Amino acid sequence: MESSQEIEGRNHMKIIGITGGVGCGKSEVLAWIEKNYDAAVVRADDVGRDLMRPGTGCFRKITALFGNDCLCPDGTLNRPWIADRIFSDPEQRDALDAIIHPAVRLEIQRLILQNTACGWKYFFLESALLIEENYNEICDEMWYIHADAAVRAARLKEGRGYSEEKTRSVMRNQLPEHVFREKCQVVIDNSGSFAHTTAQIEARMAALEEA
Repeated sequence: MESSQEIEGRNHMKIIGITGGVGCGKSEVLAWIEKNYDAAVVRADDVGRDLMRPGTGCFRKITALFGNDCLCPDGTLNRPWIADRIFSDPEQRDALDAIIHPAVRLEIQRLILQNTACGWKYFFLESALLIEENYNEICDEMWYIHADAAVRAARLKEGRGYSEEKTRSVMRNQLPEHVFREKCQVVIDNSGSFAHTTAQIEARMAALEEA
């Protein structure tokens, strides 16, 4: 497999990272991009979910870490149970991260090479941990999807049924606003109408086309 530096060196497929806080609307943005541009779209959460299927190396390591209590009756991982466990046990959270994150990164590198060979013009990678996991080493540029805190809270309450307490807790555990802005080269404001959001995306994509 090629190194991150070799992947970066490829100039015929732009690799763009997408990140942002919970409730900022990354999924909606990605769905629109996938529909309107010559782009492969990969979501790190989906990659991680695939890597945790029964029979995989990650699955075996996770069951060794938590024991059989982490399994559903059908033999799959009980993700809500695991989420509750790591929320209250930082050491186990770190141990789980050490299993999942390196495996996800390797698989994403493989997918980049695969999609380069397929001739895609753009490769969009979405991850809430884009900054923390140093995906700037892979991406040509990183986009921060911003939405005001009040807008995000309303979306989480309406779309996911989050309580105010849960919303505050989740937001508190994510990177602060200034870090997203410092680390990302492009900021897309998704606080207002989606037409306003897509206009910003179109402007940035037009600039990339001209580069």
